[in-house]
Amino acid sequence: MKPEIRKPKSKIRELLETVGSAVLIAAFIMIFIARAYTVNGDSMLPTLHHGERLLVDKISYRFVEPSRGEIIVFKNPSDTSEQFVKRVIGLPGDTIAIIQGVVYINDQPIDEDYTLAPARIGFSSQVIPKGTYFVLGDNRNNSEDSRFGRVGFLPRELIIGRAIWRYWPLNQVNLIFRPNAFKGLAF
Repeated sequence: MKPEIRKPKSKIRELLETVGSAVLIAAFIMIFIARAYTVNGDSMLPTLHHGERLLVDKISYRFVEPSRGEIIVFKNPSDTSEQFVKRVIGLPGDTIAIIQGVVYINDQPIDEDYTLAPARIGFSSQVIPKGTYFVLGDNRNNSEDSRFGRVGFLPRELIIGRAIWRYWPLNQVNLIFRPNAFKGLAF
C-alpha cells in the first residue's frame, strides 16, 4: 500500500486561513472578553483625558456585580447608540445624596480626592432602585451622569464592562484601580 501524498496548500490558501482564524479570534475576544474604547470628552478629568484609550473587561461582570469606585463603560439609557465612561458611586439599595459638593452614601460622606472639583449641582437624597447603579464623572461640573434625567439610575443590563487598563498614550499606560476613598469603607 502506497503512503498518501498530500498536495501542499497554496500560499494564498494559507494566508486566507491565517487571516480568517485571526478575525474569528479577534471577534470572539471583542464580543465576549474585552474591547478597546476611546475616551470621548472631559467628564472623567483628571483621571481620564479625551482621546485616551482603554481596555474594557466585558467578562467579569457576568460573574460579579460592579463595585463602588470602578470605572465602567455603559450604553446611555436615553440613546443606546452612545456609550459613556463614568465611575460607579452607588449600588442598588444605597441611599445617595450630593449636598454642597459632598457625596454621601448611606449618610456617610465620601472623601473624593480623585475628582477635579466638588459638584456645583447637587442631588437630593434617594434610594438607588434594585437592578440599577448611580454613576458620576470625575469632572462633576462637566459630566452628564446619574444626576440628570438623560442618564438617571443606570440599569445593570446597559453596563458593557469595567475599564481595566489605559494603553494610550504610551506615557500614561497603567492599570486602572478603584480609588482609596472606596477601599475598606463599610456602608
